[in-house]
Amino acid sequence: MEATAKARYVKQSARKLRQVVDLVRGKPVNQALNTLHFTPKKAATTVEKTVMSAVSNFMNTDEGTAVDPDELVISEIYVDEGPTAKRYRPRAMGRATVVRKRSSHLTVVVSDGNESTIQ
Repeated sequence: MEATAKARYVKQSARKLRQVVDLVRGKPVNQALNTLHFTPKKAATTVEKTVMSAVSNFMNTDEGTAVDPDELVISEIYVDEGPTAKRYRPRAMGRATVVRKRSSHLTVVVSDGNESTIQ
């Protein structure tokens, strides 16, 4: 059994989110939440909230009520690029440069560890 949570249109680049996501991939949920809570990056808060949402989604299913939340594992977690907003900044000699305000989509899948799809 598994449950999914998504955070879409996160106002941070996918590259910065992936640095934090790589810290918790494949870990048990308790250990992952502890790591995220003490990680001094802005992305850690977003990832922590999304992991807690995935756990809550798992517990609200019919099969999830019989499982202890301490046994859950992050089976999949990945970051995709979202839309990029383009702004312009004036520069020297009448020129303009593009400022890209990037966003991303975060997906977290937690499972009880009984499936063979865990890598």
